[in-house]
Amino acid sequence: MEIKANLNYLRIAPRKVRSVIDLIRGKDIIEAERQLKFISRRASDPVLRLLKSAIANAKSNFNVDKENLFIKEIKVNEGVPYKRSRPVSRGRAFPIMKRTSHVLISLGIKEGIKVEKKQSTIEQVKPESVKKIEKSQEEVKKTTKTMAKKSLREIGSKPKKQNWVKKMFRRKSI
Repeated sequence: MEIKANLNYLRIAPRKVRSVIDLIRGKDIIEAERQLKFISRRASDPVLRLLKSAIANAKSNFNVDKENLFIKEIKVNEGVPYKRSRPVSRGRAFPIMKRTSHVLISLGIKEGIKVEKKQSTIEQVKPESVKKIEKSQEEVKKTTKTMAKKSLREIGSKPKKQNWVKKMFRRKSI
């Protein structure tokens, strides 16, 4: 079972993010958090936030504590670069690529721990009146669609524009 989280369009070059990620790959969650808190690189804060997001996903979706998790896979892909230019001599422009990163993390659960995926509680929380309103809204949508189709059939096709209008606007002005 994998718990995933991703961070897209991080405004740090992938090479710089990889230097931070290599330090925590394959480690326990608690150890990885400690490492990220004390790394003095700019990429450590967004990666720590992503790790906390993945932990929250595990807690809310699978009811797993963070002591039972480890970093199974973490990788950085190159995102779409922002293209900027810098003026150089003789009025020329030199291109600058401001690179972005996509960070993907998947957490694994340690062996010997049973996990059950939580079921959606939204249907249980809804009262009967809300369910009736939703059904009536669906019926209204269906009837309006059928009425619109019937009215289009009754009207028929749209009237054609007169040819003299087209000819008048095609003329050359003298």
